[in-house]
Amino acid sequence: IRATKAIDHWKARGLDLSSILQKPDAPPEIPMRCVEPQDHGLQAALDYKLIELARPALERKQQVEASLPIRNGHRTVGAMLSGKIAKRYGMEGLPPDTIHFRFTGTAGQSFGAWLANGVTLELEGETNDYLGKGMSGGRMIIYPPKGSNFVPEETIIIGNVALYGAIAGEAYFYGMAGERFAVRNSGVHTVVEGVGDHGCEYMTGGVVVVLGKTGRNFAAGMSGGVAFVLNEDGGFERRCNLSMVELEPVRDKTDQALLRGMIERHIQYTGSAKAKKILQQWENMLPKFVRVMSVEYKKVLAQRQAQKAKALAKEVTVHG
Repeated sequence: IRATKAIDHWKARGLDLSSILQKPDAPPEIPMRCVEPQDHGLQAALDYKLIELARPALERKQQVEASLPIRNGHRTVGAMLSGKIAKRYGMEGLPPDTIHFRFTGTAGQSFGAWLANGVTLELEGETNDYLGKGMSGGRMIIYPPKGSNFVPEETIIIGNVALYGAIAGEAYFYGMAGERFAVRNSGVHTVVEGVGDHGCEYMTGGVVVVLGKTGRNFAAGMSGGVAFVLNEDGGFERRCNLSMVELEPVRDKTDQALLRGMIERHIQYTGSAKAKKILQQWENMLPKFVRVMSVEYKKVLAQRQAQKAKALAKEVTVHG
């Protein structure tokens, strides 16, 4: 073995790795390296059942609905199904709500990962981390079990790092999210009732509506998209990372319509009691919402608007 020059680098001097590299005393029958393939348990994946149930939709675009139990050992539910859809129909996927699965229980990690257009995953229960990572379309709906005695807007029902790198689709969560909600979100429209630290971190697109409190460092590195946060306690500015974004009231009529429409759909899909109260007192609650947007992204939108106005004025002049 020929030593590399890196070993002689001054930063490596004084390092003693002998304890790490020490070969343990062990009987000959104990292997010191990987000698057998790893079993990921793919044969037991819930998606095989989902794919079979969805066969009419996959082959003939017929609507399919089914209800199933789920447990935390079921990971990346929906990913293999979405792969089948993408392989057959491409990024366009299926028409909205062609496949609708309703689950009850506690979903494992990465529930709804890489979800495709045309699939709705509805869960009465809770999920673990990485929900909706890489989501590419479709719809997710999560709400607490019927008869539960906790307050949803004060209880975490989805784990950390939800919607990581998601690019399209919509998601409604009747409860709080953990940390790093919508990190690197690039296109999903979502409503949630509260988030932990680092919400909307590195977000580049999409729309996030938070109907409750946030943790610290909200919008760190956020370069695109928009977030609407209900700032009832007036302390959101202290919890927001203002290095790249600015906070404004929701004055624009288009923004107001977008916000209200998403809250209405949140009620439609989850039955959120808090969302209902907000709409019942809309005139009083609207001023408590804060729009969070990247400074640079705002400039880009303003430039686009100016270009559209200029083009429209030119067209009117030509045809006037």
